[in-house]
Amino acid sequence: MEVIYTGLCQTPEMVVNAALQEDVDVIGISILSGAHMTLFPKVMQLMKEKGMEDVLLTGGGIIPEEDMAHLNNMGIGKLFAPGTSTTDIAAYIRN
Repeated sequence: MEVIYTGLCQTPEMVVNAALQEDVDVIGISILSGAHMTLFPKVMQLMKEKGMEDVLLTGGGIIPEEDMAHLNNMGIGKLFAPGTSTTDIAAYIRN
């Protein structure tokens, strides 16, 4: 699997535009700032606006379990807590 790292402090618009240009299958976002309830929905909204409904949005960070459940119910893929094995994350993406 090829990974394109866009760097720290990317706006939702920057993330979605880069993903669109690179024709990705998955967008993975790491959020440690506590802004997950703002950033994930914004990225998902922009993805829908760009017709990227077939792209998986996933990620992780310091996200309370109840927020993970709420984001999952919104259509965002599985979210991973700190310390999750990259093998587990890659297996989720492959499946």
